[in-house]
Order: sequence, then C-alpha cells, then structure tokens
Amino acid sequence: MSDSAVVFVEADDELWLRYSALARRAYGQRVEDVMHLGAHADRRVAVRAGQVVAGGMGLLVPQLFGGRPVPSASMACGCVAPEERGARLGASMIAERLRPLREQGAVLATLWTTSTGYGRHLGWEAPTPVYSWTVPTEELHRNFSDSGFEITCGTTAQTFRLQDDLAARWNGPWKRPDWWQGWQQRQHPEMATYRFNQPGQEPTGVLSAAAGRHPTEGRQLIVYDFWAADQAAASAMFAFLGRHGSRLAAVAFQRTALPPAPLLLHHLHRFGSLVARSWHPWMLRILDVRQAIQLRGWPDEMDLTLPIEIVTEDGEATERLMLRVSHGKGELAPTTHEGKITLTRGQFAVWYAGGYRSTAAARLAGVDADPRALAQLLTATADREPWLPDHF
Repeated sequence: MSDSAVVFVEADDELWLRYSALARRAYGQRVEDVMHLGAHADRRVAVRAGQVVAGGMGLLVPQLFGGRPVPSASMACGCVAPEERGARLGASMIAERLRPLREQGAVLATLWTTSTGYGRHLGWEAPTPVYSWTVPTEELHRNFSDSGFEITCGTTAQTFRLQDDLAARWNGPWKRPDWWQGWQQRQHPEMATYRFNQPGQEPTGVLSAAAGRHPTEGRQLIVYDFWAADQAAASAMFAFLGRHGSRLAAVAFQRTALPPAPLLLHHLHRFGSLVARSWHPWMLRILDVRQAIQLRGWPDEMDLTLPIEIVTEDGEATERLMLRVSHGKGELAPTTHEGKITLTRGQFAVWYAGGYRSTAAARLAGVDADPRALAQLLTATADREPWLPDHF
C-alpha cells in the first residue's frame, strides 16, 4: 500500500471503467451491475497516486415502510483493492458514498453484504434472515392447482400496478423506478414474465423465471420475482412452475423471490424435499431517525405516546426522544422524560422494519425495555414484515 494520500472523487466514465476492472479483480468475477446500474447511480471512487483503489455507487430509490415510500440510499457494488484492505479505507469510502445521497434527501441506507459484522460496526443491522429455496418440480405439480387461472406471458400496466400494491404490504421493498425492468432484463436475458388472472378479471399474480444450471441435475427453473395477491394466485403460480417437470427437475427461488410467508410449508406433502440455503442478509441503517419516523406509514387506528432513548452513533450517550403516533402519522421529538426503552441504532433499524415479531425476540436481541412499553412499541411496526425483493 502506498503512503500517498487518498482522494475521494465522483467518477467520470473513464474512472468508472477503471473501477470496473478493480471490482472484477476484487470480487474475483465480472460485476455486471457496475456498468448496468452506473447510469442511474451516484458513482464514487478513491484514488491514490493515480490509481483507483476503492469505490462503489449509491442509488437513491425509495423503500416502502408502513406502505409509504421513504427516500433511501441503496449501496451497491462497493469494494476495496485487496492490497488496500485493513486500513479502514472501506469505512471512509462508504461515508463518502453516503454524503451526496444524504444531501439529496436519503434518510435510510440499505446494502447487501457478506461482511455483516463490518456492516454492523458501521451502523447497519439485518432486520430478517434471507433464504433461497429449491423444491423438486414434481412436488409443486403434485400439491398445487391453478383453479382456472389464465396465464399470459408479458407485462402490462396492470402487472406493474399489482407489484406496487403488493410491495406496500411489506417493509423494505423498493418502489421500483422506471429503469428497473430494463435492468432486470439485462441481468437475465432469458427471463420471461407471466401474469395470472381469473377470466375477465385483473391480474392477481405475476412471476418472472428463467432456466439455469442446477448443481447436480443439469438444469433447473430459477424464479426471480413472485408476487401473489392471495393464496389462490400463489397456488396457481406454484402449479404453473410444476408443469416444467418434463424438462427441469427443480425450481429454485432465488434469495429475494419468495416473501417471508409459509407459502410452501402449509402445502407440500413432503416438506423434507424442500432445500433452504441461508444467504448474507440485507442490512438497514437509519441516517435520520426523526425524518424516518415522519415519512414512513403508520396504522391509522394507532394512538401511541412513548418516551424512548436511542444510543448516539458514537455509542457514548443516549438521546431522549418522545415517539408519537396518531392518525397514521409519526413524530419523534426531543424530551426530558426518561425513556422506557433504550435502543441502539441497529436495534432501532430492526424495529423500524418490523423485524422484532415478539417481545421475546426483542429482548433476546438485547433491547433494554419495560415489558409493557416494549409490547406497545412493537405493535407500531408489526403490521408488516421485512422483505427486500431486489438484490443489488
């Protein structure tokens, strides 16, 4: 590693091409999204002695929490040159990547990372585990029926509206921008999208899938997007996937495809045939706690006033705040009242995303709270579970 000073700059096209080469060396493979998403992102690199030594990009894409879009910085394709690691360049690079997005209004930040401990050290936390699922095609064929659904290949304005509506039922999905569809098609050129509807009615299901390699069986069907309005639509979609059994031995739902719901658990006769693989999770960081509370959605019927304390970013003190939720609106304001609940920044992010499904789970995660106050707090975000259906 050189002793020359590092300079952080916004990347022009020439610097970004050099960063793409660095990313390939650092990841050990070509990172297609460096170029695919670059035109839609804020691109930053670190330069030492004329060499690009680190970088990454940030996408200002709203995420849905409580049914409302909250401005979020989605951090993608970041890396540090192998010879530069170990000197906290990664932390400095992330801070420089976040700065312009915060100036543009981001109050949250999200990333996918294999280095979850490092992400936690920098203020992120994982709201939920992430799994991919693989099931024999024959199991889907045997256990699901389509109940008369019409299936059509291709998208329409109705399918995009359906996805928007269903995404609002969860905490964390992107409010997908206009360029999303083209990006996905470049990532997966063989991918086809299907819509499902009862005769004469609007679609209640949409899925995207493409054939791909299976680790041992040759070929399998890979599902990238799975949106069902109800159990009947989900059953029809599983039945459709089961029809591929003559060519493909298994159906693999990639890590972001299925929502965290027991869609398969309650229907497969041989649940042992289902294979789950855990992946590194998505992580959430709250950049501005007051704006994050104000901008997300809240249950209309809730009337909550609760003093809480949030550990400061340096971890040296706590900030006393009063949480108020009423008539679908939230507010977090300074107070002199002693908090009934103390949350670290990471714990606050998990609660914000609805990641604590019970007081027992929150207390096991280290949340320090009065039991009755904790139950009240969890009710505020428990109406939706955390799910991020997009990997970037």
